[in-house]
Amino acid sequence: MGSLKDRLEYALKHNPKLYDVVASVVNFGLRTIGLFVPIKTNRVLFTGHGRKYNDSPKALYEYMIAHHEYDRYELIWGLDNPETNAIPGRAKKIQTDTLSYFIYSMTCKYWITCVNIERGFRYKKKGIKYLNTWHGFPIKGTGLEMGRRADDFSYIDYFCVAGDFDKKYYQDCFSIPDEHFLMVGFPRTDELYHVSEQEIKQIKRKLNIPFDKKIIIYAPTWRDSVDGGKTYSIKPPIDMEKWKSELGDKYIVLMRLHPYTNKLLNLTFDKFTLDYSSYPNINDLLKISDILISDYSGTFFEYAILERPIICFGYDYEHYKLERGFGLDIEKELPGGVLKTEDDVINRILNMDYEAECKMTANLKRKYLPNGGKATIECLRNMFGGTV
Repeated sequence: MGSLKDRLEYALKHNPKLYDVVASVVNFGLRTIGLFVPIKTNRVLFTGHGRKYNDSPKALYEYMIAHHEYDRYELIWGLDNPETNAIPGRAKKIQTDTLSYFIYSMTCKYWITCVNIERGFRYKKKGIKYLNTWHGFPIKGTGLEMGRRADDFSYIDYFCVAGDFDKKYYQDCFSIPDEHFLMVGFPRTDELYHVSEQEIKQIKRKLNIPFDKKIIIYAPTWRDSVDGGKTYSIKPPIDMEKWKSELGDKYIVLMRLHPYTNKLLNLTFDKFTLDYSSYPNINDLLKISDILISDYSGTFFEYAILERPIICFGYDYEHYKLERGFGLDIEKELPGGVLKTEDDVINRILNMDYEAECKMTANLKRKYLPNGGKATIECLRNMFGGTV
């Protein structure tokens, strides 16, 4: 059962009028408090996706703690569960969605996030420098996590994109001025541009992955709750025993759920189907995988950096298209289009021309991801100045 907080977020997300009332009250209160809160010029606040220690803010933070030119900065992480999130280095951890968090955020000169710092409210003080790396490519319609809180990002100083397509998309969605975009890609994917065979072998050894099997990673996107925010479950119409019978001689499947999904129905795990949903670094899983299967996840465009085959398994494509919409025509743009049944997916794998599929993914990368590989240093240079 979801927490009271989860159900409250769900209610606000699906009731814009209620959200507007709550936001107006909170905004007024926080802006009033902010009049009496001084900004600390060396203080940096980070938040990750799902308010965890992850995503591009993690990549930026770890670069900062590894380089002495950033020693003078006080680094803070806002987390849903500070006590269960282990963070290396010197960061102070604070609980998000509390009055103390909001007040503390107003003392920070620098904000770095991949979703938002203000949690949907509007209280950013003049003098705060704000970097939003965002958390994925706009393959599907952008889900505004709570009501209309993300309609206007015009006050954000820097917003990361990889190319003209996602720049235009987010400019239309969020009213971001042209000069506020950083056309550099995303810090969290920098490492995918620099993968060696030795690193792949090291990761497989660390994860105890067999060397005599090809690896399929199945990473479906998040689905909205159907029970008022109590759970966020996913139930793909697949029979893993059938997959094992058809593919088990040559392949294993790594399952990787979206971080907001808290329940996977109708699957059991064994030596063929392995659950890596809680593994902290998805990049490790992408690096060692030979094929990615997803539905409508931006992970397609992260995996495309590796120029390996991708398969879109859109078993509920028509419904999802109607309910959520897409940022681009995936039937046309994704290699192989949208496959609707597990038989189609299995047949695609069994009859795959691997080299030809790799070339199609490389074309996708060139079209939509012309920039990337050095986003971390470019973001830090813009935020803090100097050479990195």
